[in-house]
Amino acid sequence: MEVKIEAGWKKALAPLFDKPYFSQITAHLKTEKALGRIIYPKGSLLFNAFEQTPYDQLKVVILGQDPYHNPGQAMGLSFSVPEGVKIPPSLMNIYKELNKDIGMAMPNTGNLTKWAQQGVLLLNAALSVRANEPASHSKIGWMDFTDDVIQTISREKNNIVFILWGNFAAQKQIFIDATKHKILKAAHPSPLSAYNGFFGCKHFSATNEYLRQHHLTPIDWML
Repeated sequence: MEVKIEAGWKKALAPLFDKPYFSQITAHLKTEKALGRIIYPKGSLLFNAFEQTPYDQLKVVILGQDPYHNPGQAMGLSFSVPEGVKIPPSLMNIYKELNKDIGMAMPNTGNLTKWAQQGVLLLNAALSVRANEPASHSKIGWMDFTDDVIQTISREKNNIVFILWGNFAAQKQIFIDATKHKILKAAHPSPLSAYNGFFGCKHFSATNEYLRQHHLTPIDWML
């Protein structure tokens, strides 16, 4: 698999591309393609999160679980959809929390590229999915890869804010050194769980407060 990825990430993650699980991922995707299966996002966007957020500008990681599995939604950034695509329910709840937390007006776009380009890595734990089949690629090796990505960030960087929403994301805290990074946890923004602790978590203002404390430019969350 030809990995289109920003130079800093390419260097930092080079050992991961040589691991057996990466060959396994590549083989699985090739097989799916040969069988005529539709995979999201398209190949050129598989590593879009790393392309949009240069390694040396990384400040925040927002962890998602799985790419969107409906046509036209997945763009390689967790929670984000392209311009003109209807804003999904979880992202709508993220916007509601942003409104309560920092007074942000409700955007008319679901495209979060602006966040990514300011240093917010919008990382899904699995980077691909079969059309209309949620979690269909969760066991092909992606989880091993992204667990290693999180550990690499934790080891090599300092003062990164890790935002973990929901039980799945919270399990990833074992890979993060809490003595040198900030971990923010809350319920998932899904309509099924947002009222159980996502609303009112104030993670966006907390992120910027932490960045300021460490003399880093805060994120402009406005879209």
